[in-house]
Amino acid sequence: KLHGAELAYILEQSGARVCFASPGIDSEIAAHAPKSLERMVAIGSAEYVALFTADPIAVAPRAPDDLAWLFYTSGTTGRPKGAMLSHQVLAAASEAYAAEVDPITPGDCLLHAAPMSHGSGIYIMPHVARLGLQVVPESGGFEPEEVIALFNAWPRMSMFAAPTMIKRIVACRADCNIDSIRTLIWGGAPMYVEDALAALDRFGPRLAQIYGQGEAPMTITTLSKEDIADRDHPRWRERLGSAGKPYSIVEVMVADTDDRQVAQGEPGEILTRGVIMSGYWQNEEATAASLRGGWLHTGDVGILDEEGYLHLKDRSKDLIISGGSNIYPREVEEVLLTHAGVREVSVIGRPDREWGEVVVAYVVGDASAAALDALCLERIARFKRPKDYVFVDALPKNNYGKILKTELRALDADRKQGGLE
Repeated sequence: KLHGAELAYILEQSGARVCFASPGIDSEIAAHAPKSLERMVAIGSAEYVALFTADPIAVAPRAPDDLAWLFYTSGTTGRPKGAMLSHQVLAAASEAYAAEVDPITPGDCLLHAAPMSHGSGIYIMPHVARLGLQVVPESGGFEPEEVIALFNAWPRMSMFAAPTMIKRIVACRADCNIDSIRTLIWGGAPMYVEDALAALDRFGPRLAQIYGQGEAPMTITTLSKEDIADRDHPRWRERLGSAGKPYSIVEVMVADTDDRQVAQGEPGEILTRGVIMSGYWQNEEATAASLRGGWLHTGDVGILDEEGYLHLKDRSKDLIISGGSNIYPREVEEVLLTHAGVREVSVIGRPDREWGEVVVAYVVGDASAAALDALCLERIARFKRPKDYVFVDALPKNNYGKILKTELRALDADRKQGGLE
């Protein structure tokens, strides 16, 4: 879904010499291709088919620390960066997935309806290691009806998906044999509690959550199927709103701006070490900033509770400070999403001379501003409620389905400049 120029930047920055691309995308890349690219192969072409009868390449020995994958970040701000993942990091992440998220037996299936350049691709490896199967939708993307048809056709299927994708599958009314589904793993962004409840009602105890980044390949914390399904636990809803507990192979710390651990229950930046990248490809400055003191600085704000569950708040840059008080957008979004007339929402801070920032909610749906204001006054402190509700047809998202708050803030600034506030 990236533009040809964006793909060409990744090819050039990585130093790639060969590129495989779907028909149509190959020509779009070719228009911007860097000189370092020696060969472009269209998937399905005669050149591509001929490779299957070519002599195999010999297996090359590799050390655990050798580079295996350049995992390019989503690029929600600035240029994408290539996180350097070693063979031992990928091996450890694969074992952790199979042990703590989704046990795999020979013949189990993984459905790739999400990009293989992201979490879905990370999970290829544990399935190959355990003799699992890879299923790729014929459409080459995500269509809810097609996904459900593939669930029905392939037994013991798992799928990695962004929360937006899970929501669309839940809303799809096509008949689904849920007994064919092994695990639906969501990640890439938090799932709102109301959305998780709807998915649990539709698919039963087949949901798991992972929290990670390309820099710590999908392996920071996990909320297990057992935790998500345990409705009888007195703190079930609270756990459902969390990102789960740290994997056994990593350390997680919540720290202040000086990288000192904060008290339990206090917010701070989430740091992790263990199964993480070696650094960013050809970017020493970004590497030094992200790996200060040997800890990966995620840029996410979170809280560790007394049971060890990590509760994500927001990206540090998304925190709203209004009148000196900290407001976490997700807390407000969770409340607004309980209204039946709200399909999607994103809360941002708008610069304000008096307050520093004021809370603004961009809403997709048919609820009224008065109804949403009344709901907020019932559920959260008055100072946290939005001062403005903007109703839109859609929210800006990147190619992984993440809402782009940076773009939303720019749109809001344009809107205010135009006198539409």
